[in-house]
Parts: sequence; C-alpha cells; structure tokens
Amino acid sequence: QVQLVESGGGLVQAGGSLRLSCAASGLTFSSNAVGWFRQAPGKEREFVAGLTWDDHSTYNWDSVRGRFTISRDNAKNTVYLQMNSLKPEDTAVYYCAARKPWLELSRFQHEYHYWGQGTQVTVSS
Repeated sequence: QVQLVESGGGLVQAGGSLRLSCAASGLTFSSNAVGWFRQAPGKEREFVAGLTWDDHSTYNWDSVRGRFTISRDNAKNTVYLQMNSLKPEDTAVYYCAARKPWLELSRFQHEYHYWGQGTQVTVSS
C-alpha cells in the first residue's frame, strides 16, 4: 500500500522560508515522477513543481519564479520543496503526489495515482 506523508507546513511571515517534506512508503521515489501541488481557498489545485524519476525538475514559473526548489533524497525516500521569499499568495494547502513507476512527469493532477493528505502553509503579510 502506497502512502505519502507531507510535513513541514506552518505559519511564516512574508519573505520567510519553509521546507516541505514528502515521505513515501510502498513506492520508491527514484522510480516515480513526483509533483507538488497547492490549493488555496476558493481556487483550483495547481501544479507547483515536479521531479522526474531520473531527477529532472520543472516548475510553475508564473507562480514560483525561482523561489521554490524541489529535490529528492533517495536514501530517505523523501522529496522536498524548499520555499524561499514566501508571499501571502503562497498561502495554501500543499500536496505531494506521485505517478506510477517510470511514467513521465505531468502538470495535471488527474494523471497522478497517489496523494498525500496535504500540509497547510500560511504566509502572513
């Protein structure tokens, strides 16, 4: 059974930083494309960043424009999202998601097979 568990969310002031973690059991991140999505109140869930199984990253540049970095620690089977220069508009529930093994990275949430429960990020002005 696959389980993704996010952590690291919280309340931070504008300009601050947070690092989100997504720990997996039942799958190996080195074989699966992983995406971070977020959903703000009243808005649709949007793609934030993703990492292919062979370690290529991509971002929603309109939203995060060089402020966020996705990375992976294979030994810990954990994916991270480092978020710097946070803005109030980054406030959302952040979700980690994974595709089945060896599939390409996708920006579309319906193409992901496994989801975490989400972690709240709140950025105060």
